Amino acid sequence: MRVSLSWLKRLVQLDSDVDTLADQLSMAGFEVEEVDDLNSRAQGVVVGYVQERNRHPDADKLSVCKVDVGDGTPLQIVCGAPNVRSGLHVPVATVGAVLSAVGLTIKAGALRGVASEGMICSLSELGLANDSEGIAELNTMTETMPELGTPVAAMLGLDDAVLELAITANRPDGLSMVGIAREVAALTGGTLTLPELNMRPSHDGLNCDQESARTIRKGGLYSLTLIEGVDGSRPSPPATRQTLERAGVNSVNAVVDITNLVMLEQGQPLHAFDADALESLTGESVSADDFGVRLARDGEAFTGLDGRELKLTNRCQLVTCHDLPIALAGVIGSLASSVTASTRRIWLEAAMFSPASVRNTARAVGLRTDASARFEKGLPVDLTLPCSARASGLLCDEFEGSEQGRWVCGDVPTDLAPVRLRRNALQRLLGPLATEQGPETLNDQAIEQSLTALGCQLTPCDEGWQVVPPPSRRQDLHREVDLIEEVARLTGFDQFGAHLPAPLEPGALTAKQQAERQLRRLLCASGLQEVTTLSLVGASDQDPDRIAISNPLLAETSHLRTNLWEEHLQICARNIQASRPGCWIFEIGQTYAGTSSAVTQHAVLSGMICAERRLERWTSSGKPALPTYYDARGCLTQVMQGLHLEISDRVLNDDERLHPGRAATLVLEGRPLGSFGQLHPSIAEQRDLPEATYLFELDFQRLLEAATRSNRWIPAFKPFATVPASERDLAVVVDRNCPSALLMQAIRKAGKPLLEHVDLLDRFEGAQLGENKVSQAFRLRYRGESTLKDEDVQPVHDKVRTALVKQFKAELRS
Repeated sequence: MRVSLSWLKRLVQLDSDVDTLADQLSMAGFEVEEVDDLNSRAQGVVVGYVQERNRHPDADKLSVCKVDVGDGTPLQIVCGAPNVRSGLHVPVATVGAVLSAVGLTIKAGALRGVASEGMICSLSELGLANDSEGIAELNTMTETMPELGTPVAAMLGLDDAVLELAITANRPDGLSMVGIAREVAALTGGTLTLPELNMRPSHDGLNCDQESARTIRKGGLYSLTLIEGVDGSRPSPPATRQTLERAGVNSVNAVVDITNLVMLEQGQPLHAFDADALESLTGESVSADDFGVRLARDGEAFTGLDGRELKLTNRCQLVTCHDLPIALAGVIGSLASSVTASTRRIWLEAAMFSPASVRNTARAVGLRTDASARFEKGLPVDLTLPCSARASGLLCDEFEGSEQGRWVCGDVPTDLAPVRLRRNALQRLLGPLATEQGPETLNDQAIEQSLTALGCQLTPCDEGWQVVPPPSRRQDLHREVDLIEEVARLTGFDQFGAHLPAPLEPGALTAKQQAERQLRRLLCASGLQEVTTLSLVGASDQDPDRIAISNPLLAETSHLRTNLWEEHLQICARNIQASRPGCWIFEIGQTYAGTSSAVTQHAVLSGMICAERRLERWTSSGKPALPTYYDARGCLTQVMQGLHLEISDRVLNDDERLHPGRAATLVLEGRPLGSFGQLHPSIAEQRDLPEATYLFELDFQRLLEAATRSNRWIPAFKPFATVPASERDLAVVVDRNCPSALLMQAIRKAGKPLLEHVDLLDRFEGAQLGENKVSQAFRLRYRGESTLKDEDVQPVHDKVRTALVKQFKAELRS
């Protein structure tokens, strides 16, 4: 939003300089991105009078002028403008002047051998719009000529500054001069002088078709005003053109300029249709009831005011007349219905379209206008009809025209219910002001002054006030806390003292936060790199349970993800395609299930170990050394040991993602934690991934719960052994599908209290063992408080053997 200081001063009393104002607005939430000081364009340029004009002796197109600038000695200036002549008042850039608009510093010099002591300027050289060639003729610009030597900045309207403000999405009122004026009045205490609005202009009902009526009511309101007696060929007065130029809007003609002026002043976009052009375009007479609002048809043609020919989609919303598109609703009007030099009657449109529909339309055609930028932020419908009446009044005054009627479709806003602002709630939330004399309570007068300056109407009550926000702020000031925030913002957040809890206690990570950080460090130490993927994915025929979101930006991000491993596969595939030797990654993220009305989320630790990842190749003579199933599983075991967790494996055969013979369900504390395994060969082939690709997927919350049990992290002292251990080997033949983890668990339980440690030594398969049989050999280490003898160890060892025979029908080998 470009804010002209001169226009702002017409709306609010302002005594501070532009830099102070910029600081105040920035602190209040309106960031000032740039300050354009127009006075610098005419620095060193004064009013001069051409006393003589003679031809240059060596150049036919140059003139040698004697110019009086009020210092008693005329300047000799060589000028190439064709309209320079004696008796003319002109802007003169003296030696040393800086013309920032053209990047020129004036120096004394000579042109074709004739000395020149300055420069007679054109309007374009002063950064102003210029419709004519040659130097500026000040005689035609003012009735009262200032004294010679007077700076021309004030005369040409350059005694001004323009502030470029960044307006946030929650403050659409900042896209109007009235909104900024209210903000400045609240910050400085200045008096407001705002144009009066008719908040309840008379109107009749607009009886459009039912589909249009439903669409209009979704947006809010649609109004049309028929105005006769305008003249589309008349340009705006210079002051109006200058005002629009300072705001960054091009002047078109007096009709269009007034609609733009009201938009800049009040924030409500307006549009004028040529009434006669509409009748010629449709071939029928046009009344208000012939207008409508609908979605475009795929491939429907439309030519905008900018001359672009567009092919529309059904995402675009149109304003129609006799079903013929005449505007992209809230974005731009059509070229065929625009105001031209022959326009004598107009239909003035003032509407409120829904932000979503305007955003979709603008995005679909790749066009963003001043109107769409305002509609997208969500404007108050309370100002739509008042702004229509404001523009209609200005048009009738400018052209001595007449308003033939106003027609409205939609619900006209009623008086808003007041918001209760409690004095104690405000004081409790903000606390006292910090002053040199000590804490001081914010008084009622300051509260009332802040809210009144914003346009709020306050009625005192026992607890505080009943507050009615102004129409421009009714969308964001509808709760008590919103009003409290405004008081704090205008008073200055830095004015309130800090209120820290007592007693002060140092912050600390919770046990789960510590465990999570430790888990991330352990995974990274094992060679895995953390990644972050989007929670939004595309639709999938293989996964119909994905929950669709209501307003997707892209088809690729239209649903909530149900897993992490599919995105991880894509990451691994991209790395392998980029000639990386491997890709070892992990992610802690949320997956989503349920329905769109009842979404549940589940925290998951997921990762991939794909191909090799090492810093050297000399140990393998340059050959790749892909990780085996046990290498990859060992990485995960190393991480879990770092968390003091013991995880066992259970055979897994029904996971379609994993190799049926190389997959396991990971069991923690007797319950399934997740899965680990080699990627199914068909999926690896489909994704062009190596066979040595392993994935894991664990329940993150269960992992944290187990890792943060209090007894797991309590340090316990255990003395070093002072007596030797006794080791025994034990080999048993069991079913091929019997996991060694279950055997070892049974051995530990039966070997108490002497059994200190057990290791798997060997796993052997052979025909001599029988069908579906396997031999597993273990080494058991026994230790007691004193040196063990055979008669001490043997009973315990026999107990272990008996347990294996009983639980697993194991056959003991000699």
